[in-house]
Amino acid sequence: MTVVIFAEKADIPVDAVIRELTVRDVPLFRLDTSWFPRAVVLEAFLGDDGRWTGILRTQHRTVDLSAIRSIWYRDPGAFSFAKSMTDVERAYAHREARLGLGGVLASLNVLWVNHPNRSADSVYKPLQLAVAARCGLTTVATVITNSPDAVRRFATASPTGVVRKSLGPNTVTEGSALTVAFTHRLTFRDLTNLFGIDATATQVQQWVNKIYEARVIVVGDRMFTILIRAGSEASRVDWRADYPALSYEWVETPPEIEEGLRAYMAKMGLVYAAVDFAIDADEHWIFLESNSSGQYFWLEANTGAPITHALVDVLAEGSCP
Repeated sequence: MTVVIFAEKADIPVDAVIRELTVRDVPLFRLDTSWFPRAVVLEAFLGDDGRWTGILRTQHRTVDLSAIRSIWYRDPGAFSFAKSMTDVERAYAHREARLGLGGVLASLNVLWVNHPNRSADSVYKPLQLAVAARCGLTTVATVITNSPDAVRRFATASPTGVVRKSLGPNTVTEGSALTVAFTHRLTFRDLTNLFGIDATATQVQQWVNKIYEARVIVVGDRMFTILIRAGSEASRVDWRADYPALSYEWVETPPEIEEGLRAYMAKMGLVYAAVDFAIDADEHWIFLESNSSGQYFWLEANTGAPITHALVDVLAEGSCP
């Protein structure tokens, strides 16, 4: 039985997982959805039993759909079509590829890490916060709005101040320039001129007076909790803003956080997630957000937490241990 990995070509954590699968002599098949349809062939046939059989084939490898043990869907690239296509043709081809290839794969009764449909659902931060709260995890006061007045009212009622955070990925590409939208504490000056708030949905949260943060990597039934301590003002607001200023510690997951996260993962239908918390001076853990394909490898490198081995265990078994 084969482990299938959907990932971009340059992905160091994937390379580490593949090395470990190879050491364990587990058959594997790696591809990127950006290779479809020009460098990947799909042949799928519906049987009387309602199962799809057939193959996925690249230039060098072939995998039988019925021989797939598990699938790691590791944020692969977008489908890639011929440049000669018009925009209308490309849009049609993308839809058909998503519904065709995606539909066949989604029907396979295998372990997904994670199933793309579950990942698509879990990307909504308003849903994350609501589910986390229902699962017993502490969440932060939040407003999502396109009303500047609503933001001002919310800020006035927040004793510790407020921050503005992206609802999606925090990177924006304009031409060849990449801009990163880090979490931003709104100042009095910001609140007097909330230009752009009415242009789209905006997330504003109460500022947490945190002493440090944590990222919990959930892999099946295992959890790896890494404390992240900031060493600069920029990293205290958003640790992604200054990686060199950070220090790390691998610790035990608090029982109440573990219980809440198990319920959260079950409700979201996820096998893997990177979940971020802020911890205040009273050691209260506040759920911030979850990423179903969140990064972990730099945490493993800095702490020795065996996250790669845990992932390989799940993929090789085809079930959560």
